[in-house]
Amino acid sequence: MRTPAILVASLFLLTACSQAGANANDPANPYSGLEPEILKWRTDIEASHPACKSKVGGKGCEAFEVTCKGAETLTTDDQKRGVTAKLVAAMDFSGRMSDGSTGKGGSAFAEFSKTGGAWVRTEASPVNPQTCASF
Repeated sequence: MRTPAILVASLFLLTACSQAGANANDPANPYSGLEPEILKWRTDIEASHPACKSKVGGKGCEAFEVTCKGAETLTTDDQKRGVTAKLVAAMDFSGRMSDGSTGKGGSAFAEFSKTGGAWVRTEASPVNPQTCASF
């Protein structure tokens, strides 16, 4: 009895992952195409954040986690500029010490806006990392 339930659950997860990949550039989804931008942001953090300065095996930080993504209301100015989606995100991570141990933690905040199908990232003021609400 347990085996069929596990197989059904596994099939459901596989289907959900396949659909997510298939819809990565879905024009009906205002947030499609965001995940590659999140990965670029992570790479930029790795290259420039002070907590990631000490490198071990070429990596300066670890345990990257997007703690929240919060949709923002489009303003009239946003709409005039052709912005179709906007959100703020928070990411936490840990630095690494030269001996390989976990170092100082860090956080980064960004606003992503989508215009003409392309995402643009700008630095954002800190937000609550669980809710993405402004402080």
